[in-house]
Order: sequence, then structure tokens, then C-alpha cells
Amino acid sequence: MAVRSTKILNISLPPEMYDEIEQVAREESRTKSELIREAFRQYQFARQWRLLRGWGEATASRLDIQSDEDVERLAG
Repeated sequence: MAVRSTKILNISLPPEMYDEIEQVAREESRTKSELIREAFRQYQFARQWRLLRGWGEATASRLDIQSDEDVERLAG
């Protein structure tokens, strides 16, 4: 018996969004699943970047870093 390498996720979408997904998939010769996977990868990238920026801003605030000179001062 073969084991699936993917899992199925059922989601609900407004009809207009579903229609747009179908249209883009047709235009790009891709599946709806491929489009949704790509959208999630893009979301994850943006989310990780936001988290990293938040960490950087909190660290800069905690260390009172306000300029490149402050970074150089702390580094050296």
C-alpha cells in the first residue's frame, strides 16, 4: 500500500476568490493546489521576515541602538 506524500486540506472561499483562483490556474497552466501552496510559501516568508524585524527592533531598543555608529560601537 502506497503512502501519500501529501495531505488534503479542505477550505472554504468566497465564490469570487474561488473563480479568480481557477482563472489564474488556467492562465498559468497550474493546479489550484500549486497556487495555494505558493501563496502559503509567500505568506510564510513575509511572516518570518516580520518576526525577524520585530526581534531586531526589540533588540535595538533594548541595546539603545539608534544608528550604524551604535552598531559599530557595540561590535568593536
